[in-house]
This record gives sequence, C-alpha cells and structure tokens, in this order.
Amino acid sequence: MSERIEGEVIHAVPPAELGEHDLDPDLQSLAEGKHVLVCRRGGQPSIFELAWAMLRRKPIQPVTLISESAVAEGDVVDVDAEETTIPGVYRTI
Repeated sequence: MSERIEGEVIHAVPPAELGEHDLDPDLQSLAEGKHVLVCRRGGQPSIFELAWAMLRRKPIQPVTLISESAVAEGDVVDVDAEETTIPGVYRTI
C-alpha cells in the first residue's frame, strides 16, 4: 500500500557512496544502486512548529526514502512511497 510523503531532505547518500556509510545490512541490500534520502517528514517546519514539537515532546518524525533519482540536501520532496520490511524505510514509486 502506498502513501504520500512530503519531507525535507536532511541527508542524501548517492549510490556510489553507499559503502562509505555505516548502513544496516538490510537497508544496504534494499538500496543497492539507488539513492538513500533521510528526510524530516512534513517538509520544512517553521521555528514555531519546531518549538511546538519540542514543548509537546513529540519530535518531528524522520523517514528514509530509497529513490531512483538524486535529490540535494535541503530540498523538499513530495513522493508516493511504499513501506518496506524495515520500519521507517520507504521505496519511492
């Protein structure tokens, strides 16, 4: 089942650099030849939203996307994705 994910890319790993990062072996095999994007779900939060999340003690949720296309850190993505067998990791479709 797919879902819509909007998030700000806080870290991007291109396929050529996957071996240089300490990735979980399951994630490493899923991401073979693809880009790994760590995103802050919900896009770019304002200072107010960040403060409100901190006061409520409900942190902004990170998600990991496995994508065919490259995205730069700081960009906002809005994609359809399907959940993988690893919690919090999604494959873009």
